[in-house]
Amino acid sequence: MKKKRIAAILIGLALVALVVPVWADTGPDESTLEQIGIGTGSVVGSVVYFPVKASFCVLGGLSSIYTSLFVGPKTTHEVLSLSCRGNWAVSPHHLKGEESLTFIGDVPGDALPSASSVEPEAGPQ
Repeated sequence: MKKKRIAAILIGLALVALVVPVWADTGPDESTLEQIGIGTGSVVGSVVYFPVKASFCVLGGLSSIYTSLFVGPKTTHEVLSLSCRGNWAVSPHHLKGEESLTFIGDVPGDALPSASSVEPEAGPQ
């Protein structure tokens, strides 16, 4: 019974520790009630979102094993990047609409097309 009580206290302290930085990052025009609501929403959203994201990443890792056997290392890297990158927690900025929540990550280095893949534009004729 003591172990359950200690675990509950640790979880409670962890949730409070997540909310405290939110109060420091708020603007002067936000009410205390709004700050508490956004902080609580961020914590509750993260508690629900994190296990889903972790499961998605683990499944992506397992899939990348099969991908490496049959396709190759480049595709394996892409599978891992897509499944494990992105946001891992819901922040107050996501709840306010200042940032978008990214569940599926991006593959690093593929954001901009390479120079060899860009064809020159045809000029006026």
